[in-house]
Amino acid sequence: MAFTPAKETYSGKVYSVAIGTGEGTGTVGGENVLPFHSFEGAAPNRPVIAFEIQDVPPADWPESVKKPFEAVSDDPVKWARFCQDELKAKAIALRLVGTHPDRENRSAEDAAKTVKDVLAAVNVPLIILGSNHAEKDAPVLVAASEAAKDKNCVIGKAQEANYKTIAAAAMANNHKIIAMSELDINLSKQLNILITQMGFEKERLITDPMCSALGYGLEYTYSVMERIRLAALTQNDATMQPPMLGDIGMYVWKVKETQAPEADLPHWGSLEERGIAWEAVTATALLVAGAELLIMRHPKAVEEVQKTIEELI
Repeated sequence: MAFTPAKETYSGKVYSVAIGTGEGTGTVGGENVLPFHSFEGAAPNRPVIAFEIQDVPPADWPESVKKPFEAVSDDPVKWARFCQDELKAKAIALRLVGTHPDRENRSAEDAAKTVKDVLAAVNVPLIILGSNHAEKDAPVLVAASEAAKDKNCVIGKAQEANYKTIAAAAMANNHKIIAMSELDINLSKQLNILITQMGFEKERLITDPMCSALGYGLEYTYSVMERIRLAALTQNDATMQPPMLGDIGMYVWKVKETQAPEADLPHWGSLEERGIAWEAVTATALLVAGAELLIMRHPKAVEEVQKTIEELI
């Protein structure tokens, strides 16, 4: 007698969100099943991994993750082209860290020029991120949205302190936005509701519940993402049905395990291999929790996660 596996059915579905224009368009979300459970339903789009680049050289990145980009990281245009042409990136995430008041404090006009230059150099979807300084990000991301008008970029991150300004700019210039809350399903739901009450279509949202690295609260991040995805699928909660983002690199590459020298901790093994593994394991965990879009740094970590995606699919 043939074995027939039990199958779950779900009343909800994650929204499909298209990003980019022309040949470089990508789509995230669209599934009506839990992650990688395509045997139970439809999962039309694979998770997308975006390579992170910055508008300034990554002085605060560990040497092991700076090294693959050392020939191009002095120029965001060269860096973007390298990720697209050499690393075959499916998307690029441009983080405008140079605009932070405690860094170079670059102007919104500077940011807009960088965005225009990068968009002119690549044809894959572009995610445009501020410096995570809520007050400064508002004018910066407005200028960036205008510079990228009608390019269907992802603009972020909209937070409680600045979502009105960023959402209005994204609506006016035909972009998607990232709504970021602080590791709480209720805060995430509330922010999505507030943004949609402005008239922003819920199908144009991407939820960022915030991230954490392996060993630094990953279990809590996992549980929040899992609850969001279950609410979307089992409760058919429309406010929880946008695709989810895992902003992996910025959290992983600042923890001790990715920075501590081999001379200090020889029993931990190769520093480079350790960092790659830390990023890959963190990313894989969040994919299983429900993330459809990842932002990562090390090419080898991305390669390993892509292999894992292929195996799970």
